[in-house]
Amino acid sequence: MPISVFIHNGNDLYQLRGKQTVVDQPASLFSDLAVKFSGFLDLYKANFTGSTRPVMLQAQQYLCGLIQAKNKNMERMAEIVPDSDEQVLQHFLTYSPWSYRSVMDQVASDTDSMFGDNDDTCLIVDESGIPKRGDKSVGVGRQWCGQLGKVDNCQVGVFTALACGSAVTLVGARLYLPESWTKDPERCKLAAIPGEHIVQKSKCDLALEEIFHARCNGIHFNWVGVDGGYGKEPSFLRSLHGAGEIFVADVHKDQCIYLEDPDPVIPEPKSNRGRKPTRLVAQSEPIRVDNWAAQQPESAWKLMAIREGSQGKIWVEILHKRVWVWDGQEERAHLWHLIVRREIGAPKEIKYTLSNAPETTTTERLAFMQGQRYWVERSLKDGKREAGLADYQARKWNSWHHHMALVMMAMLFMLKTRLSNKDDHPLLSCYDVKVMLAYFLPRRDTTFEEIQRQMEVRHKKRQASIDSASRKKDRYITSRGS
Repeated sequence: MPISVFIHNGNDLYQLRGKQTVVDQPASLFSDLAVKFSGFLDLYKANFTGSTRPVMLQAQQYLCGLIQAKNKNMERMAEIVPDSDEQVLQHFLTYSPWSYRSVMDQVASDTDSMFGDNDDTCLIVDESGIPKRGDKSVGVGRQWCGQLGKVDNCQVGVFTALACGSAVTLVGARLYLPESWTKDPERCKLAAIPGEHIVQKSKCDLALEEIFHARCNGIHFNWVGVDGGYGKEPSFLRSLHGAGEIFVADVHKDQCIYLEDPDPVIPEPKSNRGRKPTRLVAQSEPIRVDNWAAQQPESAWKLMAIREGSQGKIWVEILHKRVWVWDGQEERAHLWHLIVRREIGAPKEIKYTLSNAPETTTTERLAFMQGQRYWVERSLKDGKREAGLADYQARKWNSWHHHMALVMMAMLFMLKTRLSNKDDHPLLSCYDVKVMLAYFLPRRDTTFEEIQRQMEVRHKKRQASIDSASRKKDRYITSRGS
């Protein structure tokens, strides 16, 4: 049943399973939040009403579950969202043919329309590991999981976020497939991975696809921000540079730079014997970025603010120099910006960043651009805490991407609400919006009778599981005895 059926705006009545409860009129801007949420979902109706059976109702129920349920599995969501059913929700997520890409594209377009042509708008790339048990979930494997800070069993997604200052939300996601998957066609088939995606692609490949896809769809951004996992790959930066994209890319401390143009040439042969040289050789010596920074006097570091934090401006110390970067193969080196950032009070916490921004870009502007990568980390954290980004039942390819698209819709609504109320509530957070919306949305578990019914259903399922396990043990014991 659509959300609007439950909401009686004139009298603030919430109709729950045939009963009505009068709710005191809240003296706040959020009294019609559920109505606004329903209107927001209507904007996406076309994505869920294609040539096959319409699934807009299930999309609404799933999104309400993301907002209201503490645990985002189908059973807990169905216990809270009126008239929902866990099996229907699971089928909607896993087998319904609606396009996750069209939803993500609309989220990106709607976000873009809020930011306009603001000079501070950027597209930030980051990956996120999501811990998982077993080996059935699509893309799962032992790989680096940032959430755990170690190599463990997890899925890894490459995400993009559109940011303009502190206003940021996720607009794209692609699941990374380890070689253990792409080299196992049968495993991919069981996870319903489309044939065109059963190709080994690095995380940098996925990031480039997502960046170029956003640009082709007309999304406006003035630079691309990435961390050292992407900035350390020369081919990734060269691909962005070759496509005319401005990047601000963190690099590792062992990144080599040249203080003078290396002017690579193929050396003349030393004699007529043997093979002639074919490899380019630099005419100047490289130096690691950490060694160069260590050589700079204290007076070279500039104190400046890079962004607003929860307790005021964030101040750092910055080094800036134009340097040459050469990958050992290109005919010409690139003259780019090097920005070195040192944390106040933690001088050993140093970040190194390369950018191909125009030569005239100021140190202050480059420091600001480098500092904006923080917001993708904030967006991923909000997505996990408030919208269930890492809390789902999705084993197959479509279900993983379907879930991420719906999470992005929920996050965009939170951002829209924050921005529309920023004058009266400048500290409004995604958590605040989720709590308020969860309060105003209708709930299924509001009577003792309903809570008792749900408990009995859970107990039946548990007992069935116990009985099934017991039968398996009995069969095993019987077979051993015979």
